[in-house]
Amino acid sequence: MRRIYKSRSQLAAMRAPGLLTGRALEAVRAAIRPGVTTLELDAIAEDVVRSGGGIPNFQLEPGYQHTICANVNDVVVHGIPDSRPIEAGDLVTIDCGAMVDGWNGDAAFSVVVPGGSGELVGVRERLSQATHDGLWAGIAALASARMLGEVGAAVEDAVEAAGDYAISDDWIGHGIGKAMHEEPPVFNYRTRVLGPAVKPGLCVAIEPIVVAGDQATRILDDGWSVVTVDGSQACQWEHSVAVHADGIWVLTALDGGAEGLAPFGIEPRPIRDR
Repeated sequence: MRRIYKSRSQLAAMRAPGLLTGRALEAVRAAIRPGVTTLELDAIAEDVVRSGGGIPNFQLEPGYQHTICANVNDVVVHGIPDSRPIEAGDLVTIDCGAMVDGWNGDAAFSVVVPGGSGELVGVRERLSQATHDGLWAGIAALASARMLGEVGAAVEDAVEAAGDYAISDDWIGHGIGKAMHEEPPVFNYRTRVLGPAVKPGLCVAIEPIVVAGDQATRILDDGWSVVTVDGSQACQWEHSVAVHADGIWVLTALDGGAEGLAPFGIEPRPIRDR
């Protein structure tokens, strides 16, 4: 497992793609409203990434042509942006990544589009909050964990405490660096094998994917979009996080993770160049 750990200079090089990914997602978040299409959101993300000197790394995946994955309501992952207008009350997850100088960032957020009403909107809001809380519980656990498996246990505990949800076991987090998907796997639940040691140089994308019903899925005819079989709502939150000698730093959060980690009493530490 030695190859999964990066040098301080390599972690420092990952700050740029992380920040660019975060900026692209913030621009998309600001544009989400009833009537906008996910194709329009995709164009916004691509403009931010390319204007910032990066490459949309999702476009480097064979057969995929977009900067974001746009997952709406019952779409679990890999939703292809399209021309359907977003509606008030929709649960929208945007997943995005950027490559800068050969290094990668990867992150996702979810939002319930303002203006909706009714019981289903409440279901979507609670699901998004539970997934968000699971993400940050996992990131907080990484700050003091001895083994990577402790992250998954923290995610599972937080999601289970929020309600009767199913954590997807088909889709998990991953290491990140020169490739967008690297070793080690990052599970969102307890596992018998605790995985590698958490020590300086570890860089992972933590991404709980949670559904409000049965987690069984199927792939649509487009060959990419994965949806729940029972039509239940799905949600994803994700950040890329680096462990270094001084602590942890959330690479894809514009504040390094300060706001998300504050409730846990954890202060993220910037990565020094040397």
